Amino acid sequence: MTLDGIRVVEIGQNLAGPVAGEILAHLGADVIKVERPEGDDARRWGPPFWKGVSPGFLAVNANKRSITVDLKDRAAVAWLIELIGEADVLIQNLRPGALDELGLGAPALRERYPRLVYCSVWAFGATGPLKLKPGYEPMVQAFSGLMMMNGDEGGPPTRIGTSILDYGTGMWAAMGTLAAIAQRARTGQGCVVDASLFETGLAWLKGHYASFRSSGVVPERHRTGSQRVVPFQSFETKTGPIIVAAGNDRLFAKLAAALGRPEWVKDERYTTNAARVEHKAELLAAIEAIFVTRTKGEWIDRLEADGVPCAVINSLPDAVAHAQTAALDMIQPVPGDEFSLVALPLSFDGKRPRIHRAPPSIGEHNPARERPARWPRG
Repeated sequence: MTLDGIRVVEIGQNLAGPVAGEILAHLGADVIKVERPEGDDARRWGPPFWKGVSPGFLAVNANKRSITVDLKDRAAVAWLIELIGEADVLIQNLRPGALDELGLGAPALRERYPRLVYCSVWAFGATGPLKLKPGYEPMVQAFSGLMMMNGDEGGPPTRIGTSILDYGTGMWAAMGTLAAIAQRARTGQGCVVDASLFETGLAWLKGHYASFRSSGVVPERHRTGSQRVVPFQSFETKTGPIIVAAGNDRLFAKLAAALGRPEWVKDERYTTNAARVEHKAELLAAIEAIFVTRTKGEWIDRLEADGVPCAVINSLPDAVAHAQTAALDMIQPVPGDEFSLVALPLSFDGKRPRIHRAPPSIGEHNPARERPARWPRG
């Protein structure tokens, strides 16, 4: 795999830090997860549980090894520092300041190990008045403005239904780590990589910010729709909703023909996307009145035949059972278990990295006897 020979020590818990470690593990790095003797808190996030472990933990910890270290034990911390010296990367997302108090902060370890890539995942960022403030996903979705942009028109702010900031920050952290490894190959020196949930939240709002900066108007919520493209949202049919995405004037012309309204293309209210945005309410009402006359299956067949981008709104079971999901090999079995997990959404030369090691039990890879001076790779 692409990261064969790279060792990562992950002093991570919950989601964002472990997601970063999981990505690197899927890419072939040897990731050693360091847990408290009682284990990562995420192991107990349930019900439901699979064999006593939270699915939330299982989802982001495959392909890793687990060791336990009591960070209150000075000898154990000294041993951990030596282990980090054998690593290429350290990923950590503990409470801000916690590792500095133990001599495991970035300044101390980077001075001792100049080649080390030290990646920290924060709630609100590595600097600024909130740098020491801890935080969880819903707090930062709210604080970053993400919740205020999500939900129905006129409704309350709504949390996005997956941990988009934890997963997204893990992705940014992994990308930053890979860039730092590439830089080290040129310079021989590691560096400090910082990412945070708050920065990720702002990054996901970059389009909204650009719109606000351009117009001075705060973008409104649009449920499944868009503030800039019309029509670009869900519509109800006789048998349930579908998504229609007429992303340009050419596609709108195809949609108008499929709906039996070819004259819309010459209607000055709808000839351009800017005009359709201005007359959004009346256009969407007219489209909705047509869509409810047929079933979603009938509309999907007609729209696809006419080249209009569209999709059914799948449930989770429907999405994972689809032939496209199987063709992409996105659901992979966990070795030695009846469980399965979502695979890494990347392929290399047409091959997707495999899940080759089950998420570890607490301390599964602790050495049986006194910990060795050099940790075996594998």
